[in-house]
Amino acid sequence: MLHVILAVAPVFGLVLLGCVLRRLDFPGQGFWAVSERLTYYVLFPAMLVQGLSGREFQDSATPLATSLVLAVVCVAGLLQGVRHAVNLHGPAFTSVFQGAIRPNTYVGLSLAAALLGPDWMGLSAVALLTLIPLVNLLCVLTLSRHGDNGVGGVRRVLLELIRNPLILACAAGMAMNAFSLELPGVLSDLLNLLGRAALPMGLLAVGAGLRFAGVLASLKGVAVSSAAHLVLLPLLAVLFCSMLGAGNEATLAAVIFTAIPVSVSSFILARQMGGDHQLMAQIITAQTVLSVVTLPVLLLLLG
Repeated sequence: MLHVILAVAPVFGLVLLGCVLRRLDFPGQGFWAVSERLTYYVLFPAMLVQGLSGREFQDSATPLATSLVLAVVCVAGLLQGVRHAVNLHGPAFTSVFQGAIRPNTYVGLSLAAALLGPDWMGLSAVALLTLIPLVNLLCVLTLSRHGDNGVGGVRRVLLELIRNPLILACAAGMAMNAFSLELPGVLSDLLNLLGRAALPMGLLAVGAGLRFAGVLASLKGVAVSSAAHLVLLPLLAVLFCSMLGAGNEATLAAVIFTAIPVSVSSFILARQMGGDHQLMAQIITAQTVLSVVTLPVLLLLLG
């Protein structure tokens, strides 16, 4: 119990600090948007390329990836099936859908670094390369169908994936492994220094993006999305890991990358494609707060 709390507390402590700094308007207007772009396009890719270079991948990579795919597809299908029963239509449904399956990679990578031990980078890369393309495809297709401005469809998904810096960084690191290439010493040290700033900056940005106004006004959408993401999705991931014979570390990675709250970037996608971006902001905030409790409980219950 204490081990889990000590591992999770600093992660959410940085999220809380980011929220407080944003409310104090420190260090100033415009800082958070710029820092998030720096983190997303420079710091995290640097950390992934340097961390994956020369790293061997475990045999559990395939069961982990398969379990994540099955869990996400099951939750997505369930939401489509109960959409009318819970009276969620159009843009509101797209936000609930995004909230149920889209992971916050900043929180996921930070928890993986704290809990998964020396192989955390390889397992994280498998999770990211599995989840990011799948989740983006499902979310964009759902927004294209049910959003007020759903344009682009599959073509838009492909463009977003091609330009996604986290996917490109993971692919580059794995390609270097496949061809037995190593980074030159100076470049490796440079990327290592940049990567050290990625996790704290990413978590601060998550906290700065939280918006508490109106969370209780859309309780049904928030509750459905949060229950699907923070409880059902990780339970299904563990079930499939058990069925496929994934190891303990792979199962823990599956829990981490499914039990984390929804990504802040889902708000941007909702606004661009005609989703209910206000509901999306409320879901992001609620899940981030709720996961402080649900994630440690799941980690303890699931071993």
